[in-house]
Amino acid sequence: MFRRPFWDSRRDAVTDILLAAGVAVLGVPVLIGIVSWHADQQRLVLEIPWFLLVTHVVESATLLLRRRVPVLLCGLQLIAFLFTPAYFLVTTGTLIVSGDTLNGAWATLEAPFVCYAAIAYTSGRKRAYAWGSIAIMTIIAVRPWQPGVNAIAGGLVFTAIPALLGLYVSARRRLIQALKDRAERAVREQHRLAEQARAEERRRLASEMHDVVSDRVNLMVLQAGALSVAADEATRTAATDLSEAGRQALSELHELLGVLQTARMEEPERPETPASLPDLSALVADSEAAGVRVTLTEAGNPLMTSPAVARTAYRVVQEALTNVHKHAPDADVRIRVHYGADQVRLTVRNSAASPDRALSRSGSGSGLTGLRHRVELVHGAFHAGPDGEGGFAVEVTLPAYVPTAAHA
Repeated sequence: MFRRPFWDSRRDAVTDILLAAGVAVLGVPVLIGIVSWHADQQRLVLEIPWFLLVTHVVESATLLLRRRVPVLLCGLQLIAFLFTPAYFLVTTGTLIVSGDTLNGAWATLEAPFVCYAAIAYTSGRKRAYAWGSIAIMTIIAVRPWQPGVNAIAGGLVFTAIPALLGLYVSARRRLIQALKDRAERAVREQHRLAEQARAEERRRLASEMHDVVSDRVNLMVLQAGALSVAADEATRTAATDLSEAGRQALSELHELLGVLQTARMEEPERPETPASLPDLSALVADSEAAGVRVTLTEAGNPLMTSPAVARTAYRVVQEALTNVHKHAPDADVRIRVHYGADQVRLTVRNSAASPDRALSRSGSGSGLTGLRHRVELVHGAFHAGPDGEGGFAVEVTLPAYVPTAAHA
């Protein structure tokens, strides 16, 4: 009710309502005083004020529209200004007055607020029309054909000065808005430059990883293949396993490099034949063989998930189970994975258990930090902490598809 169609905010509504009410109340004693100034008008005190009061209240109510139709109100105010000289021309035949009327400005109590609004809330051609009306009202108010100090001062206070104040407020408002727009543009530009810097750093990191790691792993696979040719059965089997692990590491490394090299995460066409995804059941079987009770629940279609995301989920489960082995080997573990069309939700939660001090001191202690970085690399969300029941929970949300450099 307070916003449209008259006001843009509740504050504007309250201000205009209080203004209109204040002008209406203040004008009552002023009108009665004007009518009772002269002895020959004493008889009109009980007759004319009722008509004048109704007119004054209507004029005061129009101030509620000063933000929406300021030029129209300025034109109506000009008509009200013209009433006084027209009255003197009809009754006396001249605009030269005498007595107390000489010292008063021919203006209404609503005039300052209308003149202010006509300039403060308009621009362009509408403001030009408003200036024209205000100029005529100023001439009528100050009466230059019969100058008087009170008339000139009062006329300027009721017309020109409020208009100049509105001009200042309008210019200040435009300046503040321009500064806000400039600050927002600067922030957007800063974000864009930061994103470019991150993309460049990702590409540099991918290049270094390829130069340092990929070539070494390739050499390891080739040497393992050569070893399997001229070795006994046991060595050949170990070399074959080593070569297979190296190829798998290369595959994962290439996908990770592809994610790093992708500057913009624009979703391209998905491949028709999905790549093979890591099997979480193998991790569960290994943990159960180590004595940890694990329950795996999967929902949805894993084939809708890109390999990079699936391998990230695999690493999250792997690291979470490793932490369970270290810190809570006798705990029960529940793994829930939901493969959705847009995202993959993964939760690994273990019950309360006593930690193994020897195992908990092993490792670098940066496993969860590494997982967080890996999840954020594919634009996922990572949370790990106590579950409130004495256990520990790892919760991850991943996008269902992440393009790599090969697909981007």
